[in-house]
Amino acid sequence: MRVFVTGATGLIGSTVVAELLGNGHTVLALARSDASARAAEAAGAEPLRGALADLDVLRAGATQADGVVHLAFGNDFSSPEALARNIAEESAALAALGEELVGSNRPFVTVSGTPQAPGRASTEADPVPTDGPVGGRGRTVTAVLDLAARGVRSTAVRLPRTVHNQGEGGFAGLLTDLARRTGVSGYPGDGTQRWPAVHALDAAVLLRLALEQAEAGSVWHAVADEGDQVRDIAAVIGRRLGLPVESVPSQTYGPLASIFATDQPSSSDRTRQTLGWEPKHPGLLEDLENIRP
Repeated sequence: MRVFVTGATGLIGSTVVAELLGNGHTVLALARSDASARAAEAAGAEPLRGALADLDVLRAGATQADGVVHLAFGNDFSSPEALARNIAEESAALAALGEELVGSNRPFVTVSGTPQAPGRASTEADPVPTDGPVGGRGRTVTAVLDLAARGVRSTAVRLPRTVHNQGEGGFAGLLTDLARRTGVSGYPGDGTQRWPAVHALDAAVLLRLALEQAEAGSVWHAVADEGDQVRDIAAVIGRRLGLPVESVPSQTYGPLASIFATDQPSSSDRTRQTLGWEPKHPGLLEDLENIRP
């Protein structure tokens, strides 16, 4: 299968490209810079120059492909306005890709976050939020899944709060970055809230399985660790960096504060049973031991 991949050279995308190529697919990779294009070529993919905002380029990529995997998302979380811009850009991109695939029965895999279910681990049956700081993203993913009624084999892989590799990535990676900048390995509240996680290499396998097998309109959870307490995550970060570990004000985390403070464990039982997905790589706390002082 020839697969058009956005976000192909990021922490998750690079593992997805390798997973696709290693399983007999070819990859057309969206590349927003010369450096990204060179990285895509070095990985064995064909680069297509353009950014997520270049809708004509996205349409051209989808036209040339047998399936699409969307992973790109803006990295600016500095303010509510920046987060809203990221979501709006992604929404327009997904709408353009989806319209290009209507009536083709080609697979369209996108990603979102795992939802929160008060008092228990969320499951694939729980809806994603459509309000709050990331509600716009939930509405966008719902629209992609609705394309199942228009001849698109659309599916969503919900990624947990931390997708990690060699101690980097996700919300845990944001905690590490903040610790380096502030001199404190902090956590919001009492730190007992739980965050799910998955190794990027395991997430890549699930994204490939969804591309190959998933039914139209289906939802999957890329969750290996159901939920580590945030204070335990901060403790490993603090020890690796030689920094004190303590609770910090929620405003430290900007527009993501409410999400950081929420207990949000998640289950992947249905995903494992249906697609035969079984995570094999190190869990988050073990992987964080790779953080360099």
